[in-house]
Amino acid sequence: MGSAADDIFQEQAVRPPPRNPAAAPAVDPRPAAPRAPVARAMPQPEPERRYRQTIHRVDLWSVLKISVCFYICGMAVTMVALVALWVIADAAGVISSVEKFFGDLLQTKDFTFLDAEILRGALLVSAVLVVLQIVITVIAAAFYNVFAELFGGIELTISEDETGL
Repeated sequence: MGSAADDIFQEQAVRPPPRNPAAAPAVDPRPAAPRAPVARAMPQPEPERRYRQTIHRVDLWSVLKISVCFYICGMAVTMVALVALWVIADAAGVISSVEKFFGDLLQTKDFTFLDAEILRGALLVSAVLVVLQIVITVIAAAFYNVFAELFGGIELTISEDETGL
């Protein structure tokens, strides 16, 4: 079975009628008139194939593995962004201005942020959030399995498109 491109560019050979060499026509000295292009019928494109699939069950172990990877990567990106913002704010003098403001507010002269303690606290909070998000995702997948058993799951229609090939 050929592809749609093979059908479009496939030419059909047309055999000329047999010639009788004894009855050869005389050569006309006038130049031949240009021929009009012959219109070819474009082959009809194949109808796109469609498949209907139903997701009846989601494997909880797969959901756990994917969610661990996803949420840990999200935590890493968030922590790098927070450290970068802290460094930029420190270089711009914003951190020292906030420290001075809190020192004046609390009536103390030596108020400072402890950078390592703030980073450790942010890591702890983000780790707790990652664990909660993973647990919630796995529970949601388990609920999906229960509801898919009751109501039939999610039905997908997949169409195969050959024009992009």
